[in-house]
Amino acid sequence: MNISTLARRAGISASGVRWYEAAGILPEPARAENGYRQYTDADLARLTMVLTLRRLGLGPAEAGRLAERCFSGAGVDPALHSTLARQHRRIAQQREELERLELELADLERTMEVADPARRRPKLAPISVLFVCNGNSARSQIAEALLGHFGGEDFEPASGGTKPKSVHPMAVQVLAEIGIDWRGKRAKPVTELLDRRFDYVITLSNSAREACPALPGPHGALHWHLEDPAAFEGPTEACLEAFRATRTELSVRLRPFIEIARRAAGRLPAITGPEPVADLQREGVQ
Repeated sequence: MNISTLARRAGISASGVRWYEAAGILPEPARAENGYRQYTDADLARLTMVLTLRRLGLGPAEAGRLAERCFSGAGVDPALHSTLARQHRRIAQQREELERLELELADLERTMEVADPARRRPKLAPISVLFVCNGNSARSQIAEALLGHFGGEDFEPASGGTKPKSVHPMAVQVLAEIGIDWRGKRAKPVTELLDRRFDYVITLSNSAREACPALPGPHGALHWHLEDPAAFEGPTEACLEAFRATRTELSVRLRPFIEIARRAAGRLPAITGPEPVADLQREGVQ
């Protein structure tokens, strides 16, 4: 490929590529008979790594040195592992801060509704949502807790398991980290909820979707497959990170779901045009 193609695929300008070469951060490319630079996929991979390391906060020289070690066959520099670990910690911390901020905003909105009569909405029946996983010990418990807090009075969340165990203490711990007290909750079999009607049923594992019994009435059926954090094996802190990752993934999935479910229930103005999420189709409705 020529320099223009390389630059376009890497997302920088051709002059940027030439700067990295002149600074010795990238090796000089091979030249064609006409004297033009000729680049390979390996050159693109090296440039991409350098740019990624730069975005992670490394200087040009350090990024070039780490990339050189990786592509010269000398093995991955230990400094690269520590850099990636440091960035993972920063990302996890930022996610926790965003989750905490979202909880505070939800609390503020509820406070404003109480304080300002003009902001109060007509009392409507809450949107009932059932989360189903295998043991009802982690994923579905965390989902129920998050929806209850993020969705407030608009939602009535519940959870159940196809083979219930007991609520995992780490699920309680990661919820407490963002201000949700989930102590004293119990795991329930989904069969205990067969007499209730739900607006939405969300299964959180492939096996739970297959084993979930038929529930009464038409409802929106969604499937979000998440790995079970309770199955993770390792040191305590690593296990906690698996539970935090589940909490974060559920938070990300719940944000658009809450908005769409509210619009579908008439709690927010409808959006004209195609349905935003095709999965919110009514099960059993022709």
